[in-house]
Amino acid sequence: MTIAKALNPARATSLETAAASDDEIRLAYADRYRRRGRLVTEAGAAVLLDLAEATELREGDALLLEDGRRILIRAAPEPLAEVRAEGRALARLAWHVGNRHTPAQVEDGRLLIQRDHVLEDMLAQLGAEVRHVEEPFTPEGGAYGHGRTHGHSHSHDPHEDPNAHIPHRHEHGHGHDHAHDHDHAHGHHHHHHHHD
Repeated sequence: MTIAKALNPARATSLETAAASDDEIRLAYADRYRRRGRLVTEAGAAVLLDLAEATELREGDALLLEDGRRILIRAAPEPLAEVRAEGRALARLAWHVGNRHTPAQVEDGRLLIQRDHVLEDMLAQLGAEVRHVEEPFTPEGGAYGHGRTHGHSHSHDPHEDPNAHIPHRHEHGHGHDHAHDHDHAHGHHHHHHHHD
């Protein structure tokens, strides 16, 4: 089994990455954040991923194998919910999705999210047109740390190192300065004693 110890990120490669690659590995969103594990290429070759730290394998990244081959990472089609609306209505729906720390792929006129009947029902009640699709899922990256916004459905490969995943950093779609239009009751009671 060939070992992959390095990753060449898509943002650091040229447009010829796909043409220069020797094979591809297709992974669903939940499987694209890892440090170690056995992967199988489209050609059927086994690859042992052994990176220095848990890393998001993004669409277009290339694994660099010890034997010199380059294996392109592709997002595999998976069950998703397509959420459609127009203009400001879509922005409002995106806010509700982000407020629930749900990964979302943002496109013109639609959002793609992982299927969740509770969230889908809520979005439909807010006026969204929701339908099920099977497509590659490449949601927006976050602004902090490793950039992954985590859903709570993580797949566990039996070959995966159980200690490979670093703690999750959940994205909040808002800062914590609480500069909102409403008051927050934080349970802090300040007693001010005025002395004449």
